Amino acid sequence: MSLASDRAAETDRAAFFIDGRWATPSSTRTHIAIEAATGEVLGSARLGAESDIDAAVAAARTALDQGPWGKTTAVERAAAMTRFADALEARATEISTLVSRENGMPIGLSNAFNGVAPAALLRMYADWITDFPLEETRASALGSTIVRREPVGVVAAITPWNYPQILAMTKIAPALAAGCTVVLKPAPETALDSYILADAALEAGLPAGVLNIVLADREVGSYLVSHPGVDKVAFTGSTAAGRSIGAECGRLIRRVTLELGGKSASIVLDDADLDTFVQGLDSASLMNNSQTCTTQSRILAPRSRYDEVVDAVASYASAMTVGNPLDPTVTCGPMASESQLARVKHFIDVGVASGARLVTGGGSPRGADRGWFVEPTVFADVKNSDELAREEVFGPVLAVIPYDGDDDAVKIANDSNYGLAGSVWTADESRGLDIARRVRTGTIGINYYNLDLGAPFGGMKDSGIGRELGPEALSNYLEYKSIFASSAMIDE
Repeated sequence: MSLASDRAAETDRAAFFIDGRWATPSSTRTHIAIEAATGEVLGSARLGAESDIDAAVAAARTALDQGPWGKTTAVERAAAMTRFADALEARATEISTLVSRENGMPIGLSNAFNGVAPAALLRMYADWITDFPLEETRASALGSTIVRREPVGVVAAITPWNYPQILAMTKIAPALAAGCTVVLKPAPETALDSYILADAALEAGLPAGVLNIVLADREVGSYLVSHPGVDKVAFTGSTAAGRSIGAECGRLIRRVTLELGGKSASIVLDDADLDTFVQGLDSASLMNNSQTCTTQSRILAPRSRYDEVVDAVASYASAMTVGNPLDPTVTCGPMASESQLARVKHFIDVGVASGARLVTGGGSPRGADRGWFVEPTVFADVKNSDELAREEVFGPVLAVIPYDGDDDAVKIANDSNYGLAGSVWTADESRGLDIARRVRTGTIGINYYNLDLGAPFGGMKDSGIGRELGPEALSNYLEYKSIFASSAMIDE
């Protein structure tokens, strides 16, 4: 077989991973994948129907209730997860490259988040579950009580396109560790890399039905959310979609975690070292072409140093290398889709119309005659009440907002419907810590912003419900049961 036909076999997928095997879809509808940097066809994948969801949920239900997974010990699950990690590691380069072609993520970042991190999460939760007390006995007034932690059941995991592999694994790894089974519905925009995840699960010998993967559109995804065989929904995506999912789970009294959008603030204090701040802009505000829910797109600058901060942010943004994400020297790739590019351009127009000062960017990069590219863009003189400061852009558009004093900075940072991330930049870490404690957000960094896989991650307000990552994420996939027993029974 030629190299060209090998590549076609990898990027044209016409089956779903259900019950431990490749299953023929019941629908002939197909998603055409477009490469973000070129606008050319990358591959295709079949879109599922409700009957495909039924089959996947049934397989997960059987694996949990009747199959081997529901009877496994924590040690046995950990061993399976370790094999899964090994199989993913062997495919790390393939996965990372494909994701970069799908959504425009710079390859160095993709190597970390789509290549390395998923296997690391599997190993981390495998280690934790072997030492996690799934049963404990407590003395009670009439004997003893066994407090038992049991798997919540079948999990519907619904993931977005911006960090497809790690965001899938933030759900899969703790769910498998807890003893749950999973039906994963990836986003169509990054459909192709999910098949490599299935290839790894198959090679690792995960029991049939433990992990099932069905690509589907929003309508069929809604069917999965409300499916009677599902016990819990774990969703990452937009706040608008999260509202709908949360409402449905509330109606059904179904367990749910929602990791949603953000409009986070980066607070530059008057004593900040601007070199440190600028060095941190990539991870805090421009990571993955700012197609990141934690993007700190509101830069709060003290009036005493306002022009200095504006110049620093603009200089950094204008110096970014925009281009094909497979080039390791590129620091800003394309938007993930044509519709996403249109959204970003809309918000640039909104900023201009608001009277904010366009400092740099705002157009298409020179020579970008194909693909979905936009220049990193900085607006100054933005008011926190402006639409540009209220709505999530999900692209490289930063708004620099002036403030007067620490209390005003905290007030502006908290004046948002969102509360997912943030950062404080200061020469006085204790002062920064005081500010960080006052900002109502799920995560915040002092003089840097990088996620810690071992610590809980999630948002307040419209940024979500529940937490992923860290040992705390295990609780999302466990139910508590109290068994009242006599002391004599416990002693035996």
